[in-house]
Amino acid sequence: MTANIKTAAEIEKMRIAGRLAAEVLEMIGPHVKAGVTTDELNTLCHDYIVNEQQAIPAPLNYHGFPKSICTSVNQVICHGIPNDKALKDGDIINIDITVIKDGYHGDTSKMFVVGKPSIMAERLIRVTQECLYLALKQVKNGVRLGDIGHTIQQHAEKHSYSVVREYCGHGIGAVFHEDPQVLHYGKPGTGEVLKSGMCLTIEPMINAGGRHSKMLKDGWTVVTKDRSLSAQFEHTLLVTDDGCEILTLRSDETLERHLTAE
Repeated sequence: MTANIKTAAEIEKMRIAGRLAAEVLEMIGPHVKAGVTTDELNTLCHDYIVNEQQAIPAPLNYHGFPKSICTSVNQVICHGIPNDKALKDGDIINIDITVIKDGYHGDTSKMFVVGKPSIMAERLIRVTQECLYLALKQVKNGVRLGDIGHTIQQHAEKHSYSVVREYCGHGIGAVFHEDPQVLHYGKPGTGEVLKSGMCLTIEPMINAGGRHSKMLKDGWTVVTKDRSLSAQFEHTLLVTDDGCEILTLRSDETLERHLTAE
């Protein structure tokens, strides 16, 4: 792998795209409630990205994906296609947003709960977010990706959860998905070495049951094979000398935008 180091001008564009992606998640939150369809959420996000932000929803027509956001409900791991099925009390949903602004991508996702979640769902969501935060706190120049994957895997498995292996984080910039691949499991001391100036996503997908997945006939929607719940959080970040800058940090998070590696 050749490390894709961003220039100062590219990093500034990444900051803007990241901020816009975070703002879409902040905007859509109040609309996630029982009776709303995921297609209605898609329309709200699409209109906001296009009309308010003057940006482009990256998923729309990406390799034929038919919608502007991904909505993954309950046992859906990722790439759920918004549809006309209404959300109901107790559902959990991941909304995955990627915007393109001035040619650069900001990619982020967050779990939302419809009404009151089950204790199991609440715990899964909390641990999944912890997996992401523990990983972010490790990132800095010179760290290996295997160490980051191992941290996520260890935390998930400590709570008797499993890590999805078929889908991973990735480098990002003018290209939606570029090197390196960021696995959410691994062995310490292995994998690519991170370098300052790289931009990438970390986006652990954690299952309450087994790690195995299957794709539905639509060619996009990925579900847990055992129908157990799945959760995911994602941030786009910039690797720095002593930590990372979270480019998609939301106002509802208590994490610092500039993290120093522990």
